[in-house]
Amino acid sequence: MLKRKCKITFISHGETVYSQEGRISDSEKYPPLTENGQEEIEKVCEYLKKRGIKNDKIFTSPAVRCIQSVEPITKLFKKDFEVLDNLYVRKCGCLNGKTFETVSKQYSDDFPTIANIDVKDCEKLVDFNKRVLDEITKLVKSNLNSRLIIVTYPMVIQSIVAQILNVEPKDQYKILIKTGSLTQISFFENWASLIYSGYVPL
Repeated sequence: MLKRKCKITFISHGETVYSQEGRISDSEKYPPLTENGQEEIEKVCEYLKKRGIKNDKIFTSPAVRCIQSVEPITKLFKKDFEVLDNLYVRKCGCLNGKTFETVSKQYSDDFPTIANIDVKDCEKLVDFNKRVLDEITKLVKSNLNSRLIIVTYPMVIQSIVAQILNVEPKDQYKILIKTGSLTQISFFENWASLIYSGYVPL
């Protein structure tokens, strides 16, 4: 019989003006959630309540948009949350603040993904993926036989889904993770099972 080590429900933060505009940003202090982003998280909370999704601990990435998204969830479950300081979004260097449309014109060969763009101060995708996997692996090991909720960035969820499914880094942009969506993964000894990915509550 398969023995699960840990189950994690990943929740993508709600919409911001940057996600609305298709703008690249690694800032943790800005932008906050839009009104629509707040509504997305309300729907997430309704889904969690209706489905009776259980959890032992709640974690969040450090950005304001993630903190704003996790707070209604912690109120729902009447629990505190812990901040995962190392689970931050990919550092994008000089691409910071630019729209994907602008980047596509400047780096047309790499669009629609910025995965292989090698520019100053931009974290390489392979390094970002390793950091994400290391952080999640460490979290699983320290929370055996637990059910966790992690509120984080769409890019972080995309990264972990790609890695457990062995999707090549150059193709991981094809895994669509929308704001205000849920992804659930069960972790076993040497592998993981994707239960569902990028589900947006209606």
